[in-house]
Amino acid sequence: MNSQDNNVILEGFLDEETLPGTRDDIARFRIHLAADEDRVDDAVLPCVVDNPVLAASVLPERKRGDLLRVTGHLRLPQTPDGAMWLEVHTIDVLHPTLLTDPTDEDVTPFIERYGSYVTLYEPDGLIHVWHESGEQVGVTDDPSEISDLIHAYEHPTASGETGGIT
Repeated sequence: MNSQDNNVILEGFLDEETLPGTRDDIARFRIHLAADEDRVDDAVLPCVVDNPVLAASVLPERKRGDLLRVTGHLRLPQTPDGAMWLEVHTIDVLHPTLLTDPTDEDVTPFIERYGSYVTLYEPDGLIHVWHESGEQVGVTDDPSEISDLIHAYEHPTASGETGGIT
């Protein structure tokens, strides 16, 4: 193995629909990685699948917002202006997207990741906050209330209520 190659296992959200590669049996996509609650640690990593079976059978079914676990080799830049990317060997779908129609850009909400939380910004102004387990944390129309919803979810009252805004 080249010293520039590293085996990695990453979990993140499919950043956009998959794209065709330079050949018909190659697929490309980007995965949005969030290491923790700090948005500074977020990253978007380009990925390439050159296994024709994997590219043909798995990726066409994936939608923007799917939570994936990918394994492969991290390819580091060989020159200062080179790109870093992941050569993907396996893809596991941990959770399908929460978006109702991730292909319709006019109605698809904007999605953001906050560590183990996902926010969906709908075109009508509502913001849905979900935990990665699939449980809805709350809904608000004020972006400044997102952290309050998360805090209330993580610290429920004695009655078990999260106190979320709906």
